[in-house]
Amino acid sequence: MADPSSYRPKPGQIPDSPGVYKFRDEHGRVIYVGKAKSLRQRLANYFQDLAGLHPRTRTMVTTAASVEWTVVSTEVEALQLEYSWIKEFDPRFNVKYRDDKSYPYLAVTLNEEFPRVQVMRGAKKKGVRYFGPYGHAWAIRETVDLMLRVFPVRTCSAGVFKRSAQIGRPCLLGYIGKCSAPCVGRISPEEHRELAEDFCDFMAGRTGAYLRRLERAMQDAAEEMEYERAARLRDDIGALKRAMEKSAVVLADATDADLIAVAEDELEAAVQIFHVRGGRVRGQRGWVTDKVEAVTTAGLVEHALQQLYGEERGDAVPKEVLVPALPEPAEPVQQWLSERRGAQVSLRIPQRGDKKDLMATVGRNAQQALALHKTKRASDLTTRSRALEEIAEALGLDAVPLRIECFDISHLQGEDVVASMVVFEDGLARKSEYRRFQIKGFEGQDDVRSMHEVIGRRFKRYLQEKQRSGEWTEEPAAPEGGDGEAGAAERAEAASPEPDPMAGRPTDEEGRPKRFAYPPQLVVVDGGAPQVAAARRALDELGIDDVAVCGLAKRLEEVWLPEEDDPVVLPRSSEGLYLLQRVRDEAHRFAIRYQRTKRGKRLKSSPLDAVAGLGESRRQALLKHFGSLKKLRAATVEELCEVPGVGRKTAESVLASLAGATPAGPAVNTATGEIIEDDGAAPAASPSERGRDA
Repeated sequence: MADPSSYRPKPGQIPDSPGVYKFRDEHGRVIYVGKAKSLRQRLANYFQDLAGLHPRTRTMVTTAASVEWTVVSTEVEALQLEYSWIKEFDPRFNVKYRDDKSYPYLAVTLNEEFPRVQVMRGAKKKGVRYFGPYGHAWAIRETVDLMLRVFPVRTCSAGVFKRSAQIGRPCLLGYIGKCSAPCVGRISPEEHRELAEDFCDFMAGRTGAYLRRLERAMQDAAEEMEYERAARLRDDIGALKRAMEKSAVVLADATDADLIAVAEDELEAAVQIFHVRGGRVRGQRGWVTDKVEAVTTAGLVEHALQQLYGEERGDAVPKEVLVPALPEPAEPVQQWLSERRGAQVSLRIPQRGDKKDLMATVGRNAQQALALHKTKRASDLTTRSRALEEIAEALGLDAVPLRIECFDISHLQGEDVVASMVVFEDGLARKSEYRRFQIKGFEGQDDVRSMHEVIGRRFKRYLQEKQRSGEWTEEPAAPEGGDGEAGAAERAEAASPEPDPMAGRPTDEEGRPKRFAYPPQLVVVDGGAPQVAAARRALDELGIDDVAVCGLAKRLEEVWLPEEDDPVVLPRSSEGLYLLQRVRDEAHRFAIRYQRTKRGKRLKSSPLDAVAGLGESRRQALLKHFGSLKKLRAATVEELCEVPGVGRKTAESVLASLAGATPAGPAVNTATGEIIEDDGAAPAASPSERGRDA
């Protein structure tokens, strides 16, 4: 615990002007970001007597080891910089709203030649018109199904659209009148775009004029005795009205507004947002947060506004934002919202009428969301806490292992040997911390040696991070070979060659999260006593004695400890065993996925890939002409030149490359023992091979 007086700036050093400040801990990590109209007055509040501080503020200032600030010109600039830094540094003591799901939007891809109506989640794309968010994807599909009768806009994927254009026949929606079938030229691109724009206008709330136009057309058709057309228009009007009824009118004056309500207790807060467009509730979303800092309702509202509109521009920011409490001061926030919209935005508390009644409804939703979250979390916390306590008791640990790292080795008969590292914190998977490794110290199948290499490389990186932050005074050993760790889990699985672990990574002087900066309390290896001994030996060689090691053997689910002849057997109903199994299974899944990716890329490669200037078309032409690589190797330069597009120079390059490549052994069908003729393509894996990842 640090004494705030040890890093307190002198009063004359702090400017009396607007700015943003950062508190850092002893490792240089940013732990809190704040803004102030007067930096001098605000920072002075943190360095008063600790007994007078809020408990959360007291925890923050005693965790911090330094404070720094940046001066800006206006409070609006301070608000923008604070939002940017919170997003960049992810400080542990700042309020961060946890959204329990990705909310779906109804999207119209106006950036395509033939706009498509679809459900979209995630980051918004340029040139796409969004409506929502909706609580459920099925609500979007029901609305779209009703609207397609009147606005038959394309909803199919690019592949289906292309296929229909090739065969000259539309999909089922085209036959039943719910798609205008631009794929087969029933309407022109201009007509289809006009349909999509009418669809957008109707969804944006401009419904009255369109309905009146349809009603006039229906009456005209009836007067002209075109009864079938009049009946179709009548059904179209009914479908549009049913679609409109799904979003009831809540504000009679066709207001565009977002209503934000907060429900809170001493530890947590829930935020609910209703998106009202054209007087109708078009979408709803909610967040929950831990109150890790001393924050008022006004502060929670300000944080919600930053998260809600920090990435938005234009019409995504409504004309009116209704809140339960105004940020202090409110003027900079209102100006910031107006700049993001490009027009004046009203930020206020509703006082009377329909808007106040609707705000009460949003508040009740927030109260229910908080109650539901607390019920779920109480159960989860109880179970996870019991699991961690059982593990600590079974392994004889001094404290519960809040951070657990699990390692697994995967290969196929000694080829493409890889390893995975998964991380669980507080009993929950932390996928951003997952890493993967290529085994580079040797070739072949040796799980024990592989585990020793991986554990050594991971903790050498930890010692390097400690040395960089000043915690480690001795020079750690250099990593063997080179690390093959990739970045975050889902990005790592898609990467091809593994990058240099430090390439492009921020230094800890900047306060951003670093790889391998935090040690686990427990290392779990997938295996028995040999793998556990190898992991312990790797840690001992590095002088690390404060990290516990255990192994979980698959056969009997036994827990093995270093230098113990007998395993620890946890009851089958033990929450601790269940948590260890989940950690082990996650590491196994992550390792197998990476190993299969590498194996797939290797099997798809060919000696012809290395020939400079030989493209895919000529490679296919060569293989088609000769039938297999075996016959291609036996061919002469003159025979290769007979292939269309292959000149003498290219033919010589092909033969030189094939001569330098070592021919693979004959492929054997493992089920029958039959030798398969080499045809230049990798044989399909047998069922026994597909299940042999370990």
